[in-house]
Amino acid sequence: MAEKNTNTTVAQNKKALHEYFVLESFEAGIELFGTEVKSVRAGRLNLKDAWCSIVDGEIFVNGMHISPYEQGNIFNRDPLRVRKLLMHKKEIMRLLGTTKQQGLTLIPLSVYFKKGKAKVQVGLCKGKKLYDKREVAAKREAARHMEREMKERMK
Repeated sequence: MAEKNTNTTVAQNKKALHEYFVLESFEAGIELFGTEVKSVRAGRLNLKDAWCSIVDGEIFVNGMHISPYEQGNIFNRDPLRVRKLLMHKKEIMRLLGTTKQQGLTLIPLSVYFKKGKAKVQVGLCKGKKLYDKREVAAKREAARHMEREMKERMK
């Protein structure tokens, strides 16, 4: 039997797509404890103010809020603790080089489960200026307007 692609997205960082241009994205595993996994499965996490940092050849995600699991009692961890991401050393070194040279940043874009394992999609991002945000909004509005006009003409 063919195996189905069982990616179930738990959370997305919509603010990151508004604030940054995503140049490239990478998949990374995330180091979680038992009660954190249960909270993530329940969809109780927030990526809004999260970012990634590289320290001593390891990549970490900061500011990702995972709400405490209600039945977890003493086994719950700090909701805002720094969590380690699991990537190959070669990828991490390449990301470190590009972020240092080009002034780019690493932002977690989404969290999902793939074959039962929690994964994070990390984006190599460049910040948008205010005029870039206006331009994107204007293009979206123009496309929406054209779609409405085409719909009216077809009637």
